[in-house]
Amino acid sequence: MIRLILGAFLLLPGVALVLLGLFWQPFPPELLVAEPFLSPCFSHPMGTDWFGRDLLSRVMVGGRASFAVSLLSVGAGGALGVLLGLLAGYFRGFWGEILLRVSDGVLAFPPVLLALLLAVVLGRGLLGVIVALALFNFPYFFRLAHAGTLELREREYILAARAIGAGSARILFRHLFPNLASPLLVQTTFSLSTALLAEASLSYLGLGVQPPHPTWGRMLWEAQSWLYHSLYPALFPGLILTFSVLGFNVLGDFLRDFLDPRLRPLFLYSFSASSKGRT
Repeated sequence: MIRLILGAFLLLPGVALVLLGLFWQPFPPELLVAEPFLSPCFSHPMGTDWFGRDLLSRVMVGGRASFAVSLLSVGAGGALGVLLGLLAGYFRGFWGEILLRVSDGVLAFPPVLLALLLAVVLGRGLLGVIVALALFNFPYFFRLAHAGTLELREREYILAARAIGAGSARILFRHLFPNLASPLLVQTTFSLSTALLAEASLSYLGLGVQPPHPTWGRMLWEAQSWLYHSLYPALFPGLILTFSVLGFNVLGDFLRDFLDPRLRPLFLYSFSASSKGRT
C-alpha cells in the first residue's frame, strides 16, 4: 500500500499540471511576460526562462505533449501487440513464427537507439515519435500475450468452450483476454514510464515535437546552455519528468505484486502486518 501512495504522490505533480493546463494557464507559453531568469515568485511560481517566458505555463503545455505521445504510442503498440499475440498464440503456425522472429529482431536493438533510428527515418515531429515508440512497445505486449495464450489455450475451460461450439473470436476475447489483463496492465505502467523517458530523450536530441511547441525533454535541451545563469529552467521540468517516470514504475511494482496470485498472500500479509503496527 505504501508503494501505491508513493506512486500516486510522484505522479500527482505532472498529472495535475497537465490537467490544469487544459483549462487554465497563467500566461501564453511563448509570450515574453517578465524579465529573463526571474526566480520563483508569486506571479511566476517557477520563475522565467532566458527569454522571460513563464516556466509554469511552459511546463503545463510541455507535459501535455509528453503525456500524449506516451499514451498514444503505448496504446497503439500495446493494442497491436496484444491482438497479434492472441492470434499467433491461439492459431500458431507459420505467421506466428514470423511475428516472433520480428519481435526478437526489434528487441535486439537498444530502446533509445531503435526509437532514434525510426524517428530519423519517419521524420521529425509528433507522428514520427508516436510511430517509433509504438513499434518499440509492440514486441513486449506481443510476447506477453503470445506466451499467455500458449499457456491458457489448453486449459479445461477453453476446451469446454470449444466443446459447446464457441467460436474463436469468443474464446479469444471472452475467455483468454480477460485472464491476461493483469500482466498486460502491469506491462502498460512500465511501458508508459519508458515511453515518457524515450520521448524526452528524442525531444532532447531535437527529433521530437518541434518548436514553438515545448516538451519537457526539449525544455531540458534548451536550458543546458543557460545553467550558469539560472538552474530553474532545467530544474522544474527535470524534476517533474523524473517524478512521473518513477511514479509509473512504483505503480507498476505495486500492481505486479497485487495482481499476481502467487504474490498476493504475501502482499496481503505484509499489508495486514503494517496495519496492525499502526494501530
